[in-house]
Amino acid sequence: MSKVLDELLSLLQLEKIEETIFRGQSQDLGFGNVFGGQVIGQSLSAAKQTVEEDRGLHSFHCYFLRPGDANKPIVYEVDQSRDGRSFTTRRVVAIQNGKPIFNIALSFQQQEEGFEHQYPEMPDVTPPEEVDSELDRIRAIASVIPDNLRDKLTCDKPIDIRPVNMPDILKPEAMEPVRYVWMKANGSLPDDIRVHKYLLAYASDFNFVTTSLNPHGINFWHPSLKVASIDHAMWFHKDFRMDEWVLYSIDSPVARGGRGFVRGQFFNQKGELIASAAQEGLIRRKS
Repeated sequence: MSKVLDELLSLLQLEKIEETIFRGQSQDLGFGNVFGGQVIGQSLSAAKQTVEEDRGLHSFHCYFLRPGDANKPIVYEVDQSRDGRSFTTRRVVAIQNGKPIFNIALSFQQQEEGFEHQYPEMPDVTPPEEVDSELDRIRAIASVIPDNLRDKLTCDKPIDIRPVNMPDILKPEAMEPVRYVWMKANGSLPDDIRVHKYLLAYASDFNFVTTSLNPHGINFWHPSLKVASIDHAMWFHKDFRMDEWVLYSIDSPVARGGRGFVRGQFFNQKGELIASAAQEGLIRRKS
C-alpha cells in the first residue's frame, strides 16, 4: 500500500468519543476548504460503526451546509433513526466550531436475492492503461500553478485518476457535458467492502459537478468562478474492489439558476454497473 493511500485510510478511521459521537481529522487538498468527498467518507465510517455487520450500505443522500475548515477536526454525531427487519437507517451531522457543516441520511440493507437487470451498457472508451493520469497533466503545467498551491496539487495522490476526455486545463474549449474518468486506489486494499465503499464515495466528488462547465468553455480553475457542491446522492448496486479500475461515466443534463446538475455511473472492468450518483452544485461567476 502506498504512503498516501495509507494516510487516506487513516483519515477515514475516526476516533470514538461516545457511542454515537466520533471525531475525524481534516486534510487540505488545496481547495481552500475541506474536500466534500472527505466529509462523505468519514460520515459513512461513523454511521457504519453503529450498524450490524451483516447490513451493507446501499444508499445515501447528503447536503453541504457550510464550508469546512481544512485545519480543524470534524465531529460526527450519529442519529440511530431506525433498525428494521431488513433495513437500517442512520443520520449523521458533521460539526465544526459548534455549527453543522454537513448532514447525511444513509440506508443499510441485509443482503437478499431479487430481480436483476442493467441498463445501459458500459460506455466503450479508451482503456486506463492508455490514458494519462490527471496528476501527470497537472505536473506538466506546474510552472504556472501559484506557489501556495503547487506542492498540494503536484504531490502523490491516494486515488489514481485518469480522465479520458478532460478539457484542456489552461485553454478549455466548449464541449459536450460528458466525461469518462478511470479511477482506482493507488495500492492494494484490505478485503473489507466497507473500505472500498468509503473510497468510492470519497472519489465520487472528483470531476463531478465540474462536468456541467464543459459546454461553457470554462473550468474549475478560472478565477471568476465559485464552484461548490450543494447536495450529493449515491446508490451502491454490487460489491466491487476499489484497488481495481472503475470507470466513472458522468453527464450533465442541465445547468440553470447558478446551479449545475450531474449524474454518474460507475462500472467495473467487466462492464457491470456497481454504483450510481447524482449531484447538484453551485457554478456561479463571482461578482
